[in-house]
Amino acid sequence: MVLVPVFVVVFLMHPFDQEWRFWATGIFAVAILTDSLDGRIARKYNLVTNFGKIWDSIADKALTGMAFVVLSIVGELPWWMTIIILLREWGITALRFAVLKYGVMAANRGGKLKTVMQSFALIAFLLWLPDLGTVWDVVKWALMWIAFLLTVVTGIDYLFEAYKLRKASLAAGGPVDTTKPAS
Repeated sequence: MVLVPVFVVVFLMHPFDQEWRFWATGIFAVAILTDSLDGRIARKYNLVTNFGKIWDSIADKALTGMAFVVLSIVGELPWWMTIIILLREWGITALRFAVLKYGVMAANRGGKLKTVMQSFALIAFLLWLPDLGTVWDVVKWALMWIAFLLTVVTGIDYLFEAYKLRKASLAAGGPVDTTKPAS
């Protein structure tokens, strides 16, 4: 989360200078990797908490959200795409808070795949490689469309998950833990 403003400043200082883009991409990649490492350490040493499940999601959205925004600011990504992605991300985050009384809605595999694809797509866009021309444009847009579609589909999936969580909680008479396998 600390690297988000650093990334934004470095990117926006000289958005069409290849060296500055390289550094901004590096900062973004380090932030993504440290977030992933943090989660692995928490799982390995059984340090997973409900707070961490929610906070990790917020940190992901702050970083990727700002990457989408800066790419739209400089005209490399259409605003409509960024707005739809941000509405989905913020909407699902708000939904997670809204259903806390029923239990924690942790990230599922689809959501994690969405985050990975968004990361790859954003890195492809952040890397400014004009010398590669059309080939690079096709690659980065293919990645972005996959990420966009996964974002929309997993958003719908989370709506169904929230409904099921609420239903299970009401049937159980209190919050349920959907992160543990049923026995």
